[in-house]
Amino acid sequence: MDEEVILVDENDYRIGLMPKLEAHQKGVLHRAFSVFIFNDRGELLLQQRAADKYHSGGLWTNTCCSHPRNNEDIHSAALRRLREEMGLSCEIRFIFSFIYHADLDQGLIEHEFDHVFIGVTNQIPVINQSEVQQWKYQNLQSLTSDVELHPMYYTAWMKKCLGRVVTEFEKIKK
Repeated sequence: MDEEVILVDENDYRIGLMPKLEAHQKGVLHRAFSVFIFNDRGELLLQQRAADKYHSGGLWTNTCCSHPRNNEDIHSAALRRLREEMGLSCEIRFIFSFIYHADLDQGLIEHEFDHVFIGVTNQIPVINQSEVQQWKYQNLQSLTSDVELHPMYYTAWMKKCLGRVVTEFEKIKK
């Protein structure tokens, strides 16, 4: 838990570093990324976070997410975590960024400048069980409905950007 996150302003300009846990305790804006991987059928690869994660344990979320390391570019960081969490290597592309603030469990606060990437692969994940409890592919229509009906089963960041991800993915598919 002695990892550091990159603190940023609302324009994603770097303003410093802070230990990850401290940033989540104080709710300080920091750089993050979220990766959404689809298969050829247009289904989204979801992961269920390991139950013992320091926040949001056991919740379903997008394929992977994390924070870049000091002096690591965001695209490389996203590819690294995709390999580390899901055992996948594929092309990904940036689609948008957004800022969000959410109160989490354990008294923590997520305040992130989140860079969102998407990719397509039919590879079977080989999960890192210290990060991921289980995985599944889910149809976007059923996922969107389930998030609306059962929001407590999903992470804050995924709920905030899923609609836009679906819209952007539909544009790309055409």
